[in-house]
Amino acid sequence: MPPKKRIKRTRRPSAADARRKKKVCQFCRSGAEPIDYKNIAVLRKYMSDRGKIRARRITGACGIHQRQVAMAIKNAREMALLPYTQTRS
Repeated sequence: MPPKKRIKRTRRPSAADARRKKKVCQFCRSGAEPIDYKNIAVLRKYMSDRGKIRARRITGACGIHQRQVAMAIKNAREMALLPYTQTRS
């Protein structure tokens, strides 16, 4: 007898799911300025206070722009414009 196929269970949507507002990519919405490693003010919004790059689900950036932000942060770190980590105080 062949093995039984497992049925994948999905989570039931809750009322909180209906109220939750979908995050929109800031770069897609504005469409004005390209992501640049020299624009430190913008890049800091996508970093945690410890210096880590924030995840896409937290920032709301689309996949293309999240990759560009990550590369810009890494370039800025290499050029010593951004720190790799923050010191614990």
